[in-house]
Amino acid sequence: MSAEKDPVTVIGLGPMGQAMVRAFLTAGHPTTVWNRTASRADAVVAEGAVRAPSAAEALAAGKLVVLSLTDYDAMYAILGEVGDALRGRVVVNLSSDTPGRAREASAWLAERGAEHLPGGIMVPAELVGTESSYVFYSGPKAEFDRYEPVLRAIGRPDFRGTDPALGQAFYQAQLHVFLTSLAAYLESVALLGSLGVTAETFLPYAKDLFDMMSYYLPEASKNLDSGDHPGDAANVTMMGATADHILGAVAEAGIDGRLPAAVKALYDGAIEDGRGKESWTSLVEIIKKPA
Repeated sequence: MSAEKDPVTVIGLGPMGQAMVRAFLTAGHPTTVWNRTASRADAVVAEGAVRAPSAAEALAAGKLVVLSLTDYDAMYAILGEVGDALRGRVVVNLSSDTPGRAREASAWLAERGAEHLPGGIMVPAELVGTESSYVFYSGPKAEFDRYEPVLRAIGRPDFRGTDPALGQAFYQAQLHVFLTSLAAYLESVALLGSLGVTAETFLPYAKDLFDMMSYYLPEASKNLDSGDHPGDAANVTMMGATADHILGAVAEAGIDGRLPAAVKALYDGAIEDGRGKESWTSLVEIIKKPA
């Protein structure tokens, strides 16, 4: 007879929450669910999840609670109503918010007798539970170690440290690269579109560029960690001229130029700071300063 698997409670049943429920069920974990809009549980209940009539009763089903909510305000709104039901629970909060708010939430949960493992899952809902899926966590190491085998069902667990802010910081850092890169891609599609070029025509070139971008990162990381920014290959003045040309091309096309203007402003700031002959990585010194 196989050993009984740890039960899991999932609160929040948008596409991501439902995907996590399915992954836990597939891995054999008894899974209890709750959502303010009860009908969102219908599909996963039909697949084997147990619907709890209230958030408090969902918490009573087991020690491990996974949140998949819009933000931390939603967590406060739901868990603030459950009274002592939080006591003894480990709350794995995969809702998105700032690192500072993750720290605040850890203190809030501790006051109610619960542990907090905040973080973020780094794939879309359709990839949850696949080999591509990985999840950042931070917080109490003992609780992470205890539940790591359970959490592995939704993706490779990546523990970043005991500071509750770290899981969210890694999550938001990855999303920043993701969102900004996609926005730049859309700007490029619009630029070419102004000349009658379709997104499909641009696709292979954009794909090659996205694939090649990682080439620059190992050397850049050395510069960033050492604080030394040799500009032999691509200095700020040269790259800044390119940023200016991009902004000019966007202006000619008559499309929104806020994103390239922001990038050009960073290069302008670095040149004003006397970094024209340094590598583009020296822009980090401008970024570190308050706007």
